[in-house]
Amino acid sequence: MRYVREFSEIGRGDVDVAGGKGANLGELTRAGFPVPPGFVLGTDAYRVFVDTSGIGSRVLDLATTRDEQAIRALFTGVDVPAAMAEEVRGAYRGIGGGPVAVRSSATAEDLEGASFAGQQDTYLDVRGDDALLAAVRDCWASLWTARAMAYRERQGIAPADVALAVVVQQMVVADAAGVMFTANPTTGRRDETAVSAAWGLGESVVSGAVTTDDVVVSRGAVTARTTADKAVMTVPTGEDTVERPVAGADRRRAVLTDAEAVALAALGARIQDHYGAPQDIEWARAADGFAIVQARPVTALPEPETAPPTDWTVAKGGLYARASIVEQLPDPLTPLFAQLIDPAVTRSLIALMREYLGTDVLADDDIGLPTVNGYAYYRYSRSAMWRVSARTPAALRMLGGRGENGAQARWRDRAHPAYVAAVQAWRGRDLGALSTAELLDGVVALLDAGAVYYTSVQTIIPIAASSEVLLTRFYETFVRRAGDPPAATLLLGFDSEPIRAERSLHDLGTWARGYDTLAATLLSAPADDLLEPSAPPAGVGADVWRDWCTRFRGHLDTYGHTVYNLDFVHAVPADDPAPLVDALRFHLRGEGADPVERQQRSARRRDDLTATVRARLDPARRAVFDRLLRWAQSAAPLREDALADVGLAWPQLRRLLHEIGDRLVAAGAVDVRDDVFWLLREEILGPPQDRSAVVAGRKELWRGRRRATPPGLLPQGTSWDLMERFMPTATTEQTGPVIRGVGASAGQVTAPARVLAGPADFGRMQPGDVLVASITTPAWTSLFAMAAAVVTDVGGPLSHSSIVAREYGIPAVLGTAVATRRITDGERLLVDGDAGTVTLLDAPDAPEDGVTEPGRSPAWPGLAIGGAAVAAVTAAVVALRRRRNRR
Repeated sequence: MRYVREFSEIGRGDVDVAGGKGANLGELTRAGFPVPPGFVLGTDAYRVFVDTSGIGSRVLDLATTRDEQAIRALFTGVDVPAAMAEEVRGAYRGIGGGPVAVRSSATAEDLEGASFAGQQDTYLDVRGDDALLAAVRDCWASLWTARAMAYRERQGIAPADVALAVVVQQMVVADAAGVMFTANPTTGRRDETAVSAAWGLGESVVSGAVTTDDVVVSRGAVTARTTADKAVMTVPTGEDTVERPVAGADRRRAVLTDAEAVALAALGARIQDHYGAPQDIEWARAADGFAIVQARPVTALPEPETAPPTDWTVAKGGLYARASIVEQLPDPLTPLFAQLIDPAVTRSLIALMREYLGTDVLADDDIGLPTVNGYAYYRYSRSAMWRVSARTPAALRMLGGRGENGAQARWRDRAHPAYVAAVQAWRGRDLGALSTAELLDGVVALLDAGAVYYTSVQTIIPIAASSEVLLTRFYETFVRRAGDPPAATLLLGFDSEPIRAERSLHDLGTWARGYDTLAATLLSAPADDLLEPSAPPAGVGADVWRDWCTRFRGHLDTYGHTVYNLDFVHAVPADDPAPLVDALRFHLRGEGADPVERQQRSARRRDDLTATVRARLDPARRAVFDRLLRWAQSAAPLREDALADVGLAWPQLRRLLHEIGDRLVAAGAVDVRDDVFWLLREEILGPPQDRSAVVAGRKELWRGRRRATPPGLLPQGTSWDLMERFMPTATTEQTGPVIRGVGASAGQVTAPARVLAGPADFGRMQPGDVLVASITTPAWTSLFAMAAAVVTDVGGPLSHSSIVAREYGIPAVLGTAVATRRITDGERLLVDGDAGTVTLLDAPDAPEDGVTEPGRSPAWPGLAIGGAAVAAVTAAVVALRRRRNRR
């Protein structure tokens, strides 16, 4: 049997013989790339060695306990078979017999699905026959290090399924080395090559022992460069390698010139073209140029994105705020939604203000919902602020009244029925019979109806906010004693649409638990398979299955329109129930508390506190308390009911847009139906043409923008900054181990973080996790039963997150602006809902006792709702600042 093969004898198809690394080096050699000469001791040699030595079964037994040292002792205690050793010595002489690098090459590494980088060992500057054979045995043993075994287990690779080849390669006398990614691993950009470089051998780069120079090359030019202080370098000693200090003059000198970086990137591009996929390449620089010592496919490459925006300049004469409807738009808007929502919101808000403030108060261009770097902002002209502020008090009195123009009556008797009728008009229509223009007109009509409805909801929010704030201040000033619960207790235990939705889901899980086979199916089957009444799964009776489908469909028909994010690119439960199924499984396993019992406990606490307070007050203060309490208790549940129906049109909107998307796919304009969200109206209605590149570019821009933290107020550095305390999110970045926000639900808890980007992540939520999200809308309520606490980027003490967290009795810190960007999944957090802080306990500089300065203190969070109230307060603040400046 022949055990050794030179690089020129193997190619990329020889993984079973040469392992991933060896096969790639052979492929590169045969393709003519500058690879130092070498050979591979094949996987058959490994199998013969463990079989003839009798250690194979013992290795597998020890692998079950990951006894790394015992396994290594088995390998080093046995000699390489004589014939195999002689073949290795001959091949070694064939490449010069000098210093070599000896590297492992497993059959399950350097592949497209998993790189296995660093899982097995490498030995550098190996010299002589005996040292070479010892290094071969050590490489074989490194297949069984604890880290390698754990990695394979995570990848689902059985211990008996792997074997190891050994690569022996002539050492490069390198003055510099590093790593090159032919696609940027940070941004995912396929048109950028990222190069890391350090002095000496590449070992210090791969191991992370040195801070490298980093260079980005794009389209034949260096576009970014960071030159590091390189303190150490790896050098050969004649027997091994050691780290030595870098000479002072070289520490801050660039390892690569621009010309060298461009030439290296060009070499990487050729290798990528050869393989047809981005590559992770190890390179070395010697006197005669660059050498390639390893190449493998880049794994887990992110989707490409542009650099995050840093310029937040806006046109003069306008004031921009991320409040109200924007709280449900935490991400950059997709192009079609941005194009359609601005005029829809503008029309509805102007109509509302003219109704309550007078027809002469606003011009058509005084207000809008434009985007800045993709993020939605309310925009008011400065002159409109003054006009609105003068008439706002009278309008608020009208909204708070009990007549037909009062906020509650307007929403209940006019806005909600009109919205329901607008949506109902599109249910059941034959979309195939409509032209694309008619479908798009339908989208505009439904979005207009949604905007009018949301604008009406905005008249309820300030009433609910004001009533709660006034009740809280009265309670804190005249009633509360040491040990008394917070004022929020007086508003708990009432029914609302989100609570009813959770109760429906809990009841559905409880019912399904009564049928063992059905329950087992629901816990394991894909969500898409759970709504087909004509195809019951094996073991589930047809009647039970139809009953299940009817019940689940009924839940979706009633509550499936709740939105996770107002941008219609995001699915709702009605058209993608998978996230809801993940929440249902929590109840199906019996892990959630009965929501009826929880609500009854809250109601008892509320009523007990009410009785206690009324008993201790004198008649005059009792009368004020009773009036404030009735007001707040009637308004608080109504706010949640109104917000829950904001997305009533969204299932129909998405149905129309998907019909358009299907037509665009058929015409060859886009790749998938959801690409319709990334086009503009004129592109949809224009002549058919391939717009896939346009869509890809817009997605890339969107992903880059999503990494930014948008300021809550623009322009910055003006009197407008005084409004920051009223905003539903911090307006600045935060560093350090303590993140500050608004304490919106009392209590402290220490628990692991679960950072959820959206409904696709719901299945990752585990009982006892801290729910960390940009926002939570009513559609997120099902997760609160699992959460130990809630932390958000956006929100305040009167937001949905706060209200539901209080109902569930869990701490909440909201409006941090940075939580989803600063907190990593699984990180331990101390969430303090009283202080409004989140402490990153795993951070090296975290406070030992967890005590921190308090977070932001909301003065009157009811003003953070956009519209007239914000305008009035802003104008007053600006006027106050001007008077102070005159003094």
